[in-house]
Amino acid sequence: MSYFKTALLLAGLTALFMGVGYLIGGANGALIALLVAAAMNIFTYWNSDRMVLSMYGAQEVDERSAPDLYRMVAELAGRASLPMPRVFIMDNPQPNAFATGRNPENAAVAVTTGLMNQLSREELAGVVAHELAHIKNHDTLLMTITATIAGAISMVAQFGMFFGGNRENNNGPGLIGSLALMILAPLGAMLVQMAISRTREYAADEMGARICGQPMWLASALGRIEAAAHQVPNYDAERSPATAHMFIINPLSGQGMDNLFATHPSTDNRIAALQRLAVEIGGSARSAPAFARSGAAPWSGTPRGTGRSPWGGQPRGRGPWG
Repeated sequence: MSYFKTALLLAGLTALFMGVGYLIGGANGALIALLVAAAMNIFTYWNSDRMVLSMYGAQEVDERSAPDLYRMVAELAGRASLPMPRVFIMDNPQPNAFATGRNPENAAVAVTTGLMNQLSREELAGVVAHELAHIKNHDTLLMTITATIAGAISMVAQFGMFFGGNRENNNGPGLIGSLALMILAPLGAMLVQMAISRTREYAADEMGARICGQPMWLASALGRIEAAAHQVPNYDAERSPATAHMFIINPLSGQGMDNLFATHPSTDNRIAALQRLAVEIGGSARSAPAFARSGAAPWSGTPRGTGRSPWGGQPRGRGPWG
């Protein structure tokens, strides 16, 4: 049922794109928009991972350059019965992560340096398991296509302003229609993105918790990332707000109108669902690591501010990849 709902939402997003084309160019505009949407989906299918990873400056790592992270991903992928995805690190102080790729055989998991430096191994495992769940559920291609079409809708709506003032264009929406188009089309795309994200995030939370075997690891990570995401800006995400729904937590600061693309469900609701799952599978809803509640350092009892990272005792700012 969730996949059927997601398919309907994606069809609605494509229909919205065609509607914008119709308002700008009539029937021909709608046909062109449909062809453009099809071409974009084909291009995105084959290039989605490279597009997004390049956008965020992600660097691929292996067992030699980031042994702890790579082995963690490999172990969790094995638990999830998935092929080993490619592993990437983004040089960004905001703790966050996403997965991408057209299918499990061509998938990638990307985490930020902020995530690795601020979370414990257990919390990081919960985040990685969540991203692997997206891969296993084939969400990665869907989320990238959604981001591509939503971004195109916003761009085409902006172009509508140029057509609206042309009196010789009988198919144009007019000045008032153009203004409404600029506001309502991106808003409609945002609402569809939000619905898709809500549908898939809860499913990935549950499956990710089952993959790592400890729902409270992920719950603790979500709480920590949510708190940091509003304090540490992600400038790459701010420049491309239509990709915000791909991250585990909304990376946008909410300081501008771009926070209209805040497509994630409530973090409190996600944590509550994970707490219920922890009780269901025989754990405890209060079994989060002690540091998550006490404010202690997220690794091996090392005090905060000592300059040590959770990755083999290396100094902060140096990271486990060299």
